[in-house]
Amino acid sequence: MTPLHSTLKRALTIDGREYVLTLNETAIKLTLKGKRNGVELTWAHLVNGEAALAVALHASLGAFATQNKASPAATPKRRVRPARKK
Repeated sequence: MTPLHSTLKRALTIDGREYVLTLNETAIKLTLKGKRNGVELTWAHLVNGEAALAVALHASLGAFATQNKASPAATPKRRVRPARKK
C-alpha cells in the first residue's frame, strides 16, 4: 500500500457540474471547479462515524446549491465612465 504523503487532486463531473476532489493526509475535500470553498470531511470524522452528521450539516447549509447560481448581489456591476470633454 502506498502512503498518502502529498495532496492528490482529481476532476469529477457530477450531474453536469465540474468538481475537484482533493485528498490529503488529514481530510477529503470536494469543491466546485474554480472555487476555493467546498465540503471538507476529516478522516477522523469518517472513521468515527461522524461523517453522516457532517454530510447532513453541509446539506442543510446548501454547500453547493447557491454557488452555481449567480445572485444579483454577487454579480459585479459595470462601472459607467463619464463622457470625455472635448
